[in-house]
Amino acid sequence: MNLITAPSKIELNKNLSIFLAGSIEVGVAERWQDKVIKELLEENVTVLNPRRPSWDASWKQEIDNPVFKEQVSWELEALEQSDMIVMYFDKNTKSPITLLELGLFARSGKLIVCCPDGFWRKGNVDVVCDRYVVQQVTGLRELINEVKKKLK
Repeated sequence: MNLITAPSKIELNKNLSIFLAGSIEVGVAERWQDKVIKELLEENVTVLNPRRPSWDASWKQEIDNPVFKEQVSWELEALEQSDMIVMYFDKNTKSPITLLELGLFARSGKLIVCCPDGFWRKGNVDVVCDRYVVQQVTGLRELINEVKKKLK
């Protein structure tokens, strides 16, 4: 596995590339990305992980903040360049950016979505996925298994 973490340069090789879109709220969301990465360590895949180790929640989320703009730009580039987008909504979060990304990429044909019961906007996610024929799974384990299936 090749792991690219924000804000590192995105250099994709011939391997399938997967962007890990989903809940990140520090201190609230489970670190689901770590679980996916651990499961894919032995696979020929490039994983694009937006969870950056140096993130500071006190940074102003404004276009004039170069660090913030770099992060958002990196994520958009990685979403656009990836072959697959794995999206996980943690039921303990609001995940507004993940909802935004669902809207941006629902028609891309690249999404696999996991939105467990209890997520505050599950109904909206279900309707969008149904309308745009986005594959949905019910849990993180099933999400990982679907990714592994597609790698074969």
